[in-house]
Amino acid sequence: MTTSPVTTAIVLAAGLGTRMRPLTNAVPKPLVNLQDRPLIDHVLDRVSAAGISQAIVNVHFKADLIEQHVANRTAPQITISDERERLLDTGGGVKRALALIEDGPVLVHNSDSAWSEGMGSNIDRLLAMWDDDKMDGLLLLALGAHALGYDGRGDFVMAADGQLTRRAEHNMAPFAFTGVSIAHPRLLADTPDGPFSLNLVWDRAIEAGRLYGMRLDGKWMHVGTPEALREAEAWLEHQYDD
Repeated sequence: MTTSPVTTAIVLAAGLGTRMRPLTNAVPKPLVNLQDRPLIDHVLDRVSAAGISQAIVNVHFKADLIEQHVANRTAPQITISDERERLLDTGGGVKRALALIEDGPVLVHNSDSAWSEGMGSNIDRLLAMWDDDKMDGLLLLALGAHALGYDGRGDFVMAADGQLTRRAEHNMAPFAFTGVSIAHPRLLADTPDGPFSLNLVWDRAIEAGRLYGMRLDGKWMHVGTPEALREAEAWLEHQYDD
């Protein structure tokens, strides 16, 4: 386990889960099962194993079900960031959650981000790479061509030192965002009070040369649809087969 200034995670669990229907007709996407366990439990267990003691979970869609599910967790300790009245998107959700904790960098983790680890913990590696002096954000990235359930054009180009730039329009980029990052509160300075995307502040950080990335070691699974969920289940079941 890595000693780190990051002691809090923000778990984004407020989305509508429309692409995961009909499974999300009954439960919110964070409570959809992967290998007989809700997606959010995979995330919270991973956060706890990295030594992060507190998690802020934002809720909107079927919020009561998520609150009930996490109510008895002690590792990490859970605090709810309530977005029932207004869904704030990724950036707005992180900004509201930051108001509930002390100042300092936080781990931001989508509740549906899943992967099979390579050598060691990717979150431990991310925490170890964080450099407060030169970074406002550090993103965990996967090679899109090797990801399961991902058919996008990629999001970022990464330099040898990890500094990120955006994919040029109409081009392909090798790296896709996995839904996991470290963010310093200064990344959210001078942002709207309502809904906005983290893409807004990432673009600002790129212009300042302060957005970095780290390549995921292992197999990233983009679990966005019922079909992708079935593919992830099948891959995990047979990953060690000859």
